[in-house]
Amino acid sequence: MKSNLHYIVREPKVTTPNPPLLILLHGYGSNEQDLFSFAEELPNQLLIVSAQAPYSMGFESYAWYAINFDDANGKFSDLAQARESIDKIGLFIDEIKGKYKTNKTFLLGFSQGAILSYSLSFFFPNKVQHVIALSGYINTELLPENISSEIKTDYYCSHGSVDQVLPVEWARKSKPFLDNLGFKNDYSEYNIGHGVAPQNFFSFKKWIEERL
Repeated sequence: MKSNLHYIVREPKVTTPNPPLLILLHGYGSNEQDLFSFAEELPNQLLIVSAQAPYSMGFESYAWYAINFDDANGKFSDLAQARESIDKIGLFIDEIKGKYKTNKTFLLGFSQGAILSYSLSFFFPNKVQHVIALSGYINTELLPENISSEIKTDYYCSHGSVDQVLPVEWARKSKPFLDNLGFKNDYSEYNIGHGVAPQNFFSFKKWIEERL
């Protein structure tokens, strides 16, 4: 099986035999170019790969899964599509690791990409060593029945305190959830809406650097 995900790459600026890998997962309605704008500012030794979500919404917009709106249920997510995307991302990570002979893997997601980054780390224990979840939350409908106690992944979680898209209350549940499982995590909030503040960027950049 192949993931068939389209992606773009920033090769490491410092060549090593087994580079650390950073995979970027964009948010709903965006594309692979979005988070890639960070790439030039991130550590030189990283191999940075930005994936495009599989579901086209037209006009260069893509989604990892559909978000539907109706009068009865309000807003709800297509969980079957979400699970398919988690599997695709898992395959994709393996493909990139095999192609570039990487060592440790960082998975950075924004919004919908962050939601799936959390889920992937629980469905595929230790496939990634580090998760950076920006403006997302742990969707309890996208969890395996049992979360492995063998997971060594650590988590960087951040959210805008005035986010109108995904309420900060949802994100605040991530720390107690991860603490309860005994997983290492850092949680921070920034006075911003649904986006990444400059100080947020420098914070997760430092977090990555400390783990290289």
